[in-house]
Amino acid sequence: MAKIIAEYIWLDGDGNLRSKARTLDNSNLSIDEINNEINDNHLNKIIPNWNYDGSSTKQASGDNSEVILIPCHVVPCPFRLTPNILVMCETETPDGKPAINNNRRWAKDLFDKNLAAKPWYGIEQEFFIMDINGLPYCWDENMKEQGQYYCSVGRQNAFGRQLIDRHYTFCLYSGLNISGINAEVAPGQWEYQIGPVEGIRAGDEMYLSRYILQRLGEEYNIIINFEPKPLSGKWNGSGCHTNYSTADMRENIGDKKGIDVINEAIKKLSLKHDEHMKLYGTGNELRMTGQYETSSYNNFTSGVADRGASIRIPRDTSNAECGYFEDRRPSSNMDPYLVTGILFHTTVIE
Repeated sequence: MAKIIAEYIWLDGDGNLRSKARTLDNSNLSIDEINNEINDNHLNKIIPNWNYDGSSTKQASGDNSEVILIPCHVVPCPFRLTPNILVMCETETPDGKPAINNNRRWAKDLFDKNLAAKPWYGIEQEFFIMDINGLPYCWDENMKEQGQYYCSVGRQNAFGRQLIDRHYTFCLYSGLNISGINAEVAPGQWEYQIGPVEGIRAGDEMYLSRYILQRLGEEYNIIINFEPKPLSGKWNGSGCHTNYSTADMRENIGDKKGIDVINEAIKKLSLKHDEHMKLYGTGNELRMTGQYETSSYNNFTSGVADRGASIRIPRDTSNAECGYFEDRRPSSNMDPYLVTGILFHTTVIE
């Protein structure tokens, strides 16, 4: 039987991505068939569970070091190409409990409580391309103030486009729902968008897209920086704005307007602001100063077309009286399982 290479990917105790590869028999099943079997919990014979040394990833002690890898989402591998695969995994201790930083289990349990709500997410991942000295790619001390770099064109403005374009095509090859890219406001800063994606798959696809980006960084000898404020001073930080809707928000049925559901959800979020901020990424207070297209870290606000608010209602949504809203608070290093999960919990489950 022909063989394939499966790259198992997981999160370590610090929330960083790790991976290792193994050789498997080619099952001749399509990616969709494999993922369906994952969802039905019948996958062990096709893509088996595996383990790793958790004492080297801050997830176990040396005297009981094995952490179990549980395959949860499979995509074609853009590096080794089809039929080889990337395998996003949950991590589990030998007694069946989620390992440190396995927040996927918690999020999936929440989504499974109300699948009919059909939560959609569109996540805008901002980041900086850094050189090995920790400066933005092609940094020059004479850089002008920010602004000329946003959606820019030209060698003097856009830095790292070749890497960004490869990432875009690699994500498409892997079947990820990447919906666009653009250069951002600061030099060497870029953004891509994952979505719309429903439920738990939003977190899976975001982590797989981050993995692909960091793997490509190895080839270019650069560092992908997901910190929310890597440049001090008058430069934008990096966020992970999360666009969100449920089925009831996306449509008007009779006298029931989607905008009413959206406004109700925003009111619920206003009452849980502090709880959300604790889950929206580390170092976020450095970015959310109320300047440079951010709201205040400590205060909740909302508004139509307001990029300085915690929650922005797009003008199209306001005009149509249905659609989605954007939570602008999550930082670029946020855990998408936590952010998508807590949004669903606050607005639907509670």
